[in-house]
Amino acid sequence: MERKYAEFAATKACELLAIDSPSGYTQKAAMWVKEAFEALGFAAKITTKGGVLADLGGADKDDALFLQAHTDTLGAMVAEIKANGRLKLTPLGGLRAENAETENVRVHTRTGKIIEGTVQLCNASVHVNGEYGEAKRTFDTVEAVLDEDVKTAEETRALGTEVGDIVCLEPRTRITSSGYIKSRFLDDKLSVGVLLGLAKYLHDTGKTPARRVYAHVTVYEEVGHGGAFVPADTREMISVDMGCVGDDLGCTERMVSICAKDSGGPYNYDLVTTLSNIARELELDYAIDVYPHYGSDVEATLSAGYDIRHGLIGPGVYASHNYERSHIDGVRNTYELVRAYVQR
Repeated sequence: MERKYAEFAATKACELLAIDSPSGYTQKAAMWVKEAFEALGFAAKITTKGGVLADLGGADKDDALFLQAHTDTLGAMVAEIKANGRLKLTPLGGLRAENAETENVRVHTRTGKIIEGTVQLCNASVHVNGEYGEAKRTFDTVEAVLDEDVKTAEETRALGTEVGDIVCLEPRTRITSSGYIKSRFLDDKLSVGVLLGLAKYLHDTGKTPARRVYAHVTVYEEVGHGGAFVPADTREMISVDMGCVGDDLGCTERMVSICAKDSGGPYNYDLVTTLSNIARELELDYAIDVYPHYGSDVEATLSAGYDIRHGLIGPGVYASHNYERSHIDGVRNTYELVRAYVQR
């Protein structure tokens, strides 16, 4: 197995992770993805909804394969400018207040100004708040404290901040010497990197898929409707998203996950079987798992009424929707499975 394409995937993922893109604020990330596919020689366009559709080539046989990943992430929006000048937040996607607490944030105003701050528990000083440990963390009990000298709502508004502004958490991305990849939002920018790794392989080798293959990078997955579109010739769709790592699951950060069932029900039995057979034949490190608290882009596609076969794979990610961790081996195993399936 060629490690260079996994390393390329991880490098591109890190570049994308540096671009703030919570659901609803994804224009810069989408343009970066479009240009990344174009740089590898593939036609790509921004969809009306704001995602990216890239054509990876292949014969037109009315049985296209649609690969989906998403570049939108968790985040928050300003819900209220409080009397003390601090910000009450409402989450975008499944962000949890306890996981956002003490994180540095960037507030993107509609005037283009970026204001830094930190999410903190209200009355956050342990030496002052005797109930600090018992306080339940919710978006009613945490707030964004701006790194500006503001003490009133009027002073905060004078900076250009208003209700509806987007609040982005710093991803804190790093790759360790042992190959672990740590960052917020590996879900799902790591898999966008995998799709770019596939595009680079096709570019470098000059290989053409046996059937038409599209890559669709969606921008509303975290709020449930990212994948509600496919080209008319699509017959099969694989969501390349994160694999879950946790108690009672077989997947680790070094594996590729093949999901048999999640909260939306079972994935296509024949497709799961084929993917697992390929993984076994290639001696990939993989696991077949069931995820009870998970949903993917492909379920939005099915809910939109499309008649397709569907699957879900991805590199194992620990501490999902928190400060996440994966490994370059998980990226490599996922890339190899995608590459082999595209070539079959």
